[in-house]
Amino acid sequence: MNTLDFSPLFRSAIGFDRLARLANTAATTAEASYPPYNIERTGDDSYRLTMAVAGFAPSDLDLVAKDNTLVITGRVAGDAPKADLLYRGIAGRPFERRFVLADHVVVDGADLVNGLLHVSLKRVVPEALKPRRIPIGGGTATAIANDSVGSAQAA
Repeated sequence: MNTLDFSPLFRSAIGFDRLARLANTAATTAEASYPPYNIERTGDDSYRLTMAVAGFAPSDLDLVAKDNTLVITGRVAGDAPKADLLYRGIAGRPFERRFVLADHVVVDGADLVNGLLHVSLKRVVPEALKPRRIPIGGGTATAIANDSVGSAQAA
């Protein structure tokens, strides 16, 4: 069984479109193996994607981040080699790789060094969603007593 049918789940669940896209993307990218890549955690909220793109120049690569998806596309613009090639071990075929990014993960930058494309990613949580410490007021005993007396007189 190569595909999963999520249609029974989506008959009774609303707002899980992203889950369906994630499952569909995972199923289709599991078969693709070119180009090879690594994903590593470089800190608490930072990651690095390293992709082997030998034979590609920076102008041959395109990175687009949109809607929690990072799409890396490679197309060699050069003509066929002028030399009589006896063996081609370095694949220069076009590719498109898609990565689903978690909420609040943004692309921080990209570098191409020695045939490896390094894409830096980091999680940037908005201030409104970060946990915040609530200070406890240091009310004095007389202020608390006055409040309780005032509320007793009002009743």
